[in-house]
Amino acid sequence: MNSRREFLKKMTASAAILPMMNTVSEQINLPADKQLRIAFCGLGSYAQRCADAIKDSPNVKVVGVITGTPSKIDTWVNKYGVARENCYSYNDFDKLKNNPNIDVVYVTSNNASHHPHTIAVAKAGKHVICEKPMAVNVKEAQEMIAACKANNVKLFIGYRLHFEPFTKELIRMRTSGELGRILFVNATMGFKIGDPTQWRLKKKEAGGGAMYDVGVYCINGARYATGEEPIWVTAQELKTDNVKFKEVDETITWQMGFPSGVIANCATTYNFNNFDRLYVAGDKDTFELSPAFGYGPLKARTNKGEVNQPVVTHQKYQLEGMADCFLNGTPHPNCDGEEGLKDMKIMAAIYESIAKGGAKVMIKW
Repeated sequence: MNSRREFLKKMTASAAILPMMNTVSEQINLPADKQLRIAFCGLGSYAQRCADAIKDSPNVKVVGVITGTPSKIDTWVNKYGVARENCYSYNDFDKLKNNPNIDVVYVTSNNASHHPHTIAVAKAGKHVICEKPMAVNVKEAQEMIAACKANNVKLFIGYRLHFEPFTKELIRMRTSGELGRILFVNATMGFKIGDPTQWRLKKKEAGGGAMYDVGVYCINGARYATGEEPIWVTAQELKTDNVKFKEVDETITWQMGFPSGVIANCATTYNFNNFDRLYVAGDKDTFELSPAFGYGPLKARTNKGEVNQPVVTHQKYQLEGMADCFLNGTPHPNCDGEEGLKDMKIMAAIYESIAKGGAKVMIKW
Protein backbone atom coordinates (compact mmCIF):
# COMPACT_ATOMS: atom_id res chain seq x y z
CA MET A 1 0.00 0.00 0.00
CA ASN A 2 1.37 3.36 -1.03
CA SER A 3 -1.06 5.79 0.54
CA ARG A 4 -3.60 6.40 3.24
CA ARG A 5 -6.35 6.22 0.63
CA GLU A 6 -5.26 2.76 -0.54
CA PHE A 7 -4.97 1.61 3.07
CA LEU A 8 -8.52 2.68 3.86
CA LYS A 9 -9.91 1.35 0.58
CA LYS A 10 -8.45 -2.08 1.26
CA MET A 11 -9.95 -2.14 4.73
CA THR A 12 -13.35 -1.22 3.35
CA ALA A 13 -13.25 -3.57 0.38
CA SER A 14 -12.68 -6.57 2.61
CA ALA A 15 -16.19 -6.09 4.04
CA ALA A 16 -17.62 -7.60 0.88
CA ILE A 17 -16.37 -11.08 1.74
CA LEU A 18 -18.08 -11.25 5.12
CA PRO A 19 -21.16 -13.49 5.53
CA MET A 20 -24.34 -11.63 4.76
CA MET A 21 -25.84 -12.85 8.04
CA ASN A 22 -23.94 -10.07 9.82
CA THR A 23 -25.45 -7.20 7.82
CA VAL A 24 -28.44 -5.08 8.83
CA SER A 25 -30.63 -2.39 7.38
CA GLU A 26 -28.45 0.71 7.82
CA GLN A 27 -31.11 3.21 8.74
CA ILE A 28 -32.31 5.12 11.77
CA ASN A 29 -36.06 5.58 11.74
CA LEU A 30 -36.64 9.31 11.93
CA PRO A 31 -40.03 10.87 11.21
CA ALA A 32 -40.59 11.04 7.46
CA ASP A 33 -40.86 14.84 7.45
CA LYS A 34 -37.48 15.34 9.09
CA GLN A 35 -34.27 15.38 7.09
CA LEU A 36 -30.89 16.89 7.94
CA ARG A 37 -29.61 18.98 5.03
CA ILE A 38 -25.84 18.96 4.95
CA ALA A 39 -23.12 20.82 3.03
CA PHE A 40 -19.53 19.60 2.88
CA CYS A 41 -16.64 22.03 3.36
CA GLY A 42 -13.53 20.58 1.71
CA LEU A 43 -14.22 18.14 -1.11
CA GLY A 44 -11.49 15.53 -0.70
CA SER A 45 -11.87 11.77 -0.66
CA TYR A 46 -13.39 11.65 2.82
CA ALA A 47 -16.18 14.08 1.94
CA GLN A 48 -17.00 11.87 -1.04
CA ARG A 49 -16.98 8.76 1.16
CA CYS A 50 -19.50 10.39 3.49
CA ALA A 51 -21.66 11.61 0.62
CA ASP A 52 -21.69 8.13 -0.94
CA ALA A 53 -22.70 6.63 2.40
CA ILE A 54 -25.80 8.80 2.71
CA LYS A 55 -26.71 9.06 -0.97
CA ASP A 56 -29.91 7.06 -0.49
CA SER A 57 -30.59 7.98 3.14
CA PRO A 58 -34.07 9.27 3.95
CA ASN A 59 -32.68 11.10 6.98
CA VAL A 60 -29.63 13.00 5.67
CA LYS A 61 -29.30 14.76 2.33
CA VAL A 62 -26.28 16.37 0.68
CA VAL A 63 -27.48 19.78 -0.47
CA GLY A 64 -24.38 21.99 -0.69
CA VAL A 65 -20.60 22.32 -0.95
CA ILE A 66 -17.89 24.77 0.05
CA THR A 67 -14.57 24.37 -1.73
CA GLY A 68 -11.33 26.08 -2.63
CA THR A 69 -11.26 24.15 -5.92
CA PRO A 70 -14.13 25.27 -8.17
CA SER A 71 -13.41 22.48 -10.68
CA LYS A 72 -14.76 19.95 -8.15
CA ILE A 73 -18.22 21.49 -8.09
CA ASP A 74 -19.44 19.83 -11.30
CA THR A 75 -18.84 16.38 -9.81
CA TRP A 76 -20.99 17.18 -6.80
CA VAL A 77 -23.71 18.72 -8.91
CA ASN A 78 -23.83 15.75 -11.28
CA LYS A 79 -23.20 12.88 -8.86
CA TYR A 80 -25.04 14.05 -5.75
CA GLY A 81 -27.62 16.42 -7.19
CA VAL A 82 -26.30 19.49 -5.37
CA ALA A 83 -27.97 22.69 -6.55
CA ARG A 84 -25.52 25.23 -7.95
CA GLU A 85 -27.00 27.98 -5.79
CA ASN A 86 -25.79 25.95 -2.79
CA CYS A 87 -22.15 25.88 -3.97
CA TYR A 88 -19.71 28.28 -2.34
CA SER A 89 -16.01 29.14 -2.22
CA TYR A 90 -13.93 29.59 0.92
CA ASN A 91 -14.49 33.34 0.51
CA ASP A 92 -18.27 33.00 0.69
CA PHE A 93 -18.93 31.70 4.21
CA ASP A 94 -20.92 34.81 5.13
CA LYS A 95 -23.40 34.03 2.34
CA LEU A 96 -24.45 30.83 4.11
CA LYS A 97 -26.55 32.83 6.56
CA ASN A 98 -28.91 33.75 3.72
CA ASN A 99 -29.43 30.13 2.67
CA PRO A 100 -32.29 28.48 4.59
CA ASN A 101 -31.78 25.19 2.74
CA ILE A 102 -28.58 24.22 4.61
CA ASP A 103 -28.84 23.03 8.22
CA VAL A 104 -25.30 21.89 8.98
CA VAL A 105 -21.84 22.07 7.44
CA TYR A 106 -19.44 19.12 7.72
CA VAL A 107 -15.89 20.50 7.78
CA THR A 108 -13.67 17.92 6.04
CA SER A 109 -10.87 20.24 4.94
CA ASN A 110 -7.26 19.77 6.08
CA ASN A 111 -6.53 19.89 9.82
CA ALA A 112 -5.21 23.44 9.85
CA SER A 113 -8.41 24.68 8.20
CA HIS A 114 -10.76 23.17 10.79
CA HIS A 115 -10.44 26.19 13.08
CA PRO A 116 -11.11 29.02 10.59
CA HIS A 117 -13.75 27.07 8.69
CA THR A 118 -15.66 26.05 11.82
CA ILE A 119 -15.68 29.60 13.16
CA ALA A 120 -16.80 30.99 9.79
CA VAL A 121 -19.65 28.47 9.58
CA ALA A 122 -20.72 29.24 13.15
CA LYS A 123 -20.79 32.98 12.43
CA ALA A 124 -23.05 32.22 9.48
CA GLY A 125 -25.49 30.60 11.91
CA LYS A 126 -25.10 26.99 10.73
CA HIS A 127 -24.49 23.94 12.89
CA VAL A 128 -21.06 22.30 12.48
CA ILE A 129 -19.69 18.79 12.22
CA CYS A 130 -15.89 18.96 12.19
CA GLU A 131 -13.73 16.01 11.24
CA LYS A 132 -11.09 14.84 13.71
CA PRO A 133 -8.59 15.92 14.84
CA MET A 134 -10.67 18.85 15.94
CA ALA A 135 -7.88 21.41 15.52
CA VAL A 136 -4.11 21.70 15.54
CA ASN A 137 -3.85 22.87 19.17
CA VAL A 138 -5.87 23.34 22.35
CA LYS A 139 -6.32 27.09 21.92
CA GLU A 140 -7.94 26.63 18.51
CA ALA A 141 -10.28 23.96 19.85
CA GLN A 142 -11.38 26.25 22.68
CA GLU A 143 -12.01 29.09 20.24
CA MET A 144 -14.12 26.80 18.04
CA ILE A 145 -16.29 25.80 21.00
CA ALA A 146 -16.65 29.43 22.06
CA ALA A 147 -17.64 30.56 18.55
CA CYS A 148 -20.35 27.92 18.28
CA LYS A 149 -21.74 28.80 21.70
CA ALA A 150 -21.69 32.51 20.90
CA ASN A 151 -23.68 31.92 17.72
CA ASN A 152 -26.05 29.38 19.31
CA VAL A 153 -25.12 26.51 16.99
CA LYS A 154 -24.12 22.95 17.82
CA LEU A 155 -20.63 21.58 17.26
CA PHE A 156 -20.07 17.86 16.74
CA ILE A 157 -16.76 16.13 15.98
CA GLY A 158 -16.64 13.30 13.43
CA TYR A 159 -16.22 10.45 15.92
CA ARG A 160 -17.90 7.86 13.69
CA LEU A 161 -16.95 4.97 15.98
CA HIS A 162 -19.16 6.31 18.75
CA PHE A 163 -22.08 5.19 16.57
CA GLU A 164 -20.51 1.89 15.41
CA PRO A 165 -22.04 -1.37 16.81
CA PHE A 166 -18.85 -3.19 17.92
CA THR A 167 -17.57 -0.08 19.67
CA LYS A 168 -20.93 0.48 21.33
CA GLU A 169 -20.90 -3.14 22.52
CA LEU A 170 -17.49 -2.61 24.14
CA ILE A 171 -18.82 0.44 25.96
CA ARG A 172 -21.98 -1.45 27.00
CA MET A 173 -19.97 -4.36 28.40
CA ARG A 174 -17.69 -1.98 30.26
CA THR A 175 -20.52 0.06 31.77
CA SER A 176 -22.61 -3.02 32.63
CA GLY A 177 -19.73 -4.53 34.57
CA GLU A 178 -19.40 -7.58 32.33
CA LEU A 179 -15.69 -6.91 31.89
CA GLY A 180 -15.25 -6.29 35.60
CA ARG A 181 -12.66 -3.82 36.83
CA ILE A 182 -10.60 -2.58 33.89
CA LEU A 183 -6.93 -3.35 34.44
CA PHE A 184 -5.09 -2.59 31.19
CA VAL A 185 -5.63 -1.17 27.70
CA ASN A 186 -3.55 -1.53 24.56
CA ALA A 187 -4.38 0.65 21.52
CA THR A 188 -2.52 0.83 18.20
CA MET A 189 -3.29 2.46 14.86
CA GLY A 190 -1.10 3.18 11.86
CA PHE A 191 -0.23 2.53 8.25
CA LYS A 192 2.57 3.12 5.74
CA ILE A 193 1.94 6.52 4.23
CA GLY A 194 2.64 7.05 0.53
CA ASP A 195 3.01 10.26 -1.48
CA PRO A 196 5.76 12.29 0.26
CA THR A 197 4.33 15.56 -1.10
CA GLN A 198 0.84 15.21 0.40
CA TRP A 199 -0.53 17.71 2.91
CA ARG A 200 -0.52 15.17 5.77
CA LEU A 201 3.28 15.39 5.84
CA LYS A 202 3.30 19.20 6.03
CA LYS A 203 3.09 20.60 9.55
CA LYS A 204 1.48 23.85 8.43
CA GLU A 205 -1.50 21.97 6.98
CA ALA A 206 -1.65 18.85 9.17
CA GLY A 207 -0.50 20.11 12.56
CA GLY A 208 1.24 16.78 13.21
CA GLY A 209 1.82 13.43 11.60
CA ALA A 210 0.59 9.97 12.52
CA MET A 211 -0.56 11.17 15.95
CA TYR A 212 -2.93 13.78 14.50
CA ASP A 213 -4.13 11.55 11.69
CA VAL A 214 -4.75 8.17 13.36
CA GLY A 215 -3.14 8.27 16.80
CA VAL A 216 -6.16 10.24 17.98
CA TYR A 217 -8.18 7.02 17.56
CA CYS A 218 -6.00 5.33 20.18
CA ILE A 219 -6.40 8.22 22.61
CA ASN A 220 -10.15 8.28 22.18
CA GLY A 221 -10.39 4.48 22.24
CA ALA A 222 -8.51 4.23 25.53
CA ARG A 223 -10.86 6.82 26.99
CA TYR A 224 -14.07 5.02 26.03
CA ALA A 225 -12.54 1.67 26.97
CA THR A 226 -11.92 2.87 30.53
CA GLY A 227 -14.64 5.50 30.94
CA GLU A 228 -11.98 7.72 32.50
CA GLU A 229 -9.77 10.65 31.60
CA PRO A 230 -5.99 10.15 31.82
CA ILE A 231 -4.12 12.16 34.42
CA TRP A 232 -0.58 11.67 33.09
CA VAL A 233 1.28 10.64 29.96
CA THR A 234 4.79 9.61 28.97
CA ALA A 235 5.77 9.44 25.29
CA GLN A 236 8.59 8.60 22.89
CA GLU A 237 9.09 9.35 19.19
CA LEU A 238 10.99 7.37 16.55
CA LYS A 239 11.95 8.45 13.03
CA THR A 240 13.50 6.15 10.47
CA ASP A 241 13.19 8.62 7.57
CA ASN A 242 14.22 12.14 8.52
CA VAL A 243 13.59 13.44 5.01
CA LYS A 244 10.04 12.21 4.49
CA PHE A 245 9.10 12.99 8.09
CA LYS A 246 11.09 16.18 8.41
CA GLU A 247 8.08 18.23 9.51
CA VAL A 248 5.81 15.71 11.26
CA ASP A 249 6.01 12.66 13.49
CA GLU A 250 6.44 9.19 11.99
CA THR A 251 6.02 6.81 14.94
CA ILE A 252 5.04 7.62 18.52
CA THR A 253 4.58 5.28 21.46
CA TRP A 254 3.01 6.55 24.66
CA GLN A 255 1.51 5.53 27.96
CA MET A 256 -1.48 7.05 29.72
CA GLY A 257 -2.27 6.69 33.41
CA PHE A 258 -5.86 6.87 34.65
CA PRO A 259 -7.23 7.71 38.13
CA SER A 260 -8.23 4.10 38.83
CA GLY A 261 -4.68 2.92 38.20
CA VAL A 262 -5.32 1.61 34.68
CA ILE A 263 -2.41 2.00 32.27
CA ALA A 264 -3.00 2.35 28.52
CA ASN A 265 -0.05 1.44 26.30
CA CYS A 266 -0.49 3.00 22.85
CA ALA A 267 1.31 3.51 19.55
CA THR A 268 0.75 5.11 16.18
CA THR A 269 2.81 5.12 12.99
CA TYR A 270 3.11 6.22 9.37
CA ASN A 271 5.75 3.55 8.74
CA PHE A 272 3.98 0.17 8.51
CA ASN A 273 0.61 -1.48 7.90
CA ASN A 274 -1.65 -3.91 9.76
CA PHE A 275 -1.45 -1.93 12.98
CA ASP A 276 -5.04 -1.55 14.16
CA ARG A 277 -6.11 -2.98 17.53
CA LEU A 278 -7.85 -2.14 20.80
CA TYR A 279 -7.43 -4.63 23.64
CA VAL A 280 -9.15 -4.17 27.00
CA ALA A 281 -8.35 -6.43 29.96
CA GLY A 282 -10.79 -6.60 32.85
CA ASP A 283 -10.75 -8.88 35.88
CA LYS A 284 -13.85 -10.71 34.60
CA ASP A 285 -13.32 -10.74 30.83
CA THR A 286 -11.34 -9.20 27.99
CA PHE A 287 -12.51 -7.42 24.86
CA GLU A 288 -10.38 -7.26 21.72
CA LEU A 289 -11.24 -5.27 18.60
CA SER A 290 -8.97 -6.10 15.67
CA PRO A 291 -9.37 -4.22 13.38
CA ALA A 292 -10.59 -1.57 15.80
CA PHE A 293 -10.44 1.87 14.19
CA GLY A 294 -10.55 1.54 10.39
CA TYR A 295 -13.60 1.87 8.17
CA GLY A 296 -14.46 -1.80 8.57
CA PRO A 297 -15.28 -4.54 8.81
CA LEU A 298 -14.37 -4.48 12.49
CA LYS A 299 -14.06 -7.76 14.36
CA ALA A 300 -14.23 -8.43 18.08
CA ARG A 301 -13.93 -11.23 20.58
CA THR A 302 -13.90 -11.78 24.32
CA ASN A 303 -12.52 -14.68 26.33
CA LYS A 304 -15.88 -16.34 25.76
CA GLY A 305 -15.63 -16.17 21.98
CA GLU A 306 -16.50 -14.05 18.96
CA VAL A 307 -18.64 -10.95 19.42
CA ASN A 308 -21.51 -10.79 16.92
CA GLN A 309 -22.56 -7.33 15.84
CA PRO A 310 -23.84 -6.02 12.50
CA VAL A 311 -21.33 -4.83 9.93
CA VAL A 312 -22.34 -1.33 8.86
CA THR A 313 -21.16 1.63 6.84
CA HIS A 314 -19.68 3.79 9.58
CA GLN A 315 -20.28 7.16 7.95
CA LYS A 316 -23.95 6.38 7.34
CA TYR A 317 -24.48 5.31 10.94
CA GLN A 318 -22.60 8.38 12.14
CA LEU A 319 -24.49 10.92 10.04
CA GLU A 320 -27.90 9.36 10.56
CA GLY A 321 -27.15 9.19 14.27
CA MET A 322 -26.12 12.83 14.28
CA ALA A 323 -29.26 13.70 12.34
CA ASP A 324 -31.26 12.17 15.17
CA CYS A 325 -29.35 14.35 17.63
CA PHE A 326 -29.73 17.54 15.60
CA LEU A 327 -33.38 17.07 14.65
CA ASN A 328 -34.87 15.26 17.63
CA GLY A 329 -32.63 16.38 20.46
CA THR A 330 -31.47 12.82 21.12
CA PRO A 331 -28.45 12.85 23.49
CA HIS A 332 -25.20 12.55 21.55
CA PRO A 333 -22.76 9.70 22.34
CA ASN A 334 -19.83 11.90 23.45
CA CYS A 335 -19.11 13.47 20.08
CA ASP A 336 -19.35 17.21 20.79
CA GLY A 337 -16.66 19.85 20.82
CA GLU A 338 -15.80 19.19 24.45
CA GLU A 339 -14.93 15.60 23.53
CA GLY A 340 -12.65 16.82 20.77
CA LEU A 341 -11.01 19.31 23.14
CA LYS A 342 -10.16 16.51 25.59
CA ASP A 343 -8.28 14.59 22.90
CA MET A 344 -6.45 17.78 21.92
CA LYS A 345 -5.31 18.31 25.52
CA ILE A 346 -3.99 14.76 25.70
CA MET A 347 -2.15 15.12 22.39
CA ALA A 348 -0.56 18.33 23.65
CA ALA A 349 0.67 16.48 26.74
CA ILE A 350 2.08 13.68 24.56
CA TYR A 351 4.10 16.12 22.46
CA GLU A 352 5.25 17.89 25.62
CA SER A 353 6.51 14.61 27.03
CA ILE A 354 8.44 13.89 23.83
CA ALA A 355 10.02 17.35 23.98
CA LYS A 356 11.07 16.62 27.57
CA GLY A 357 12.73 13.33 26.68
CA GLY A 358 9.84 11.11 27.71
CA ALA A 359 9.24 12.73 31.10
CA LYS A 360 5.89 12.21 32.80
CA VAL A 361 3.51 15.09 32.05
CA MET A 362 0.48 15.64 34.27
CA ILE A 363 -2.81 16.58 32.60
CA LYS A 364 -5.02 19.22 34.25
CA TRP A 365 -8.77 18.85 33.70
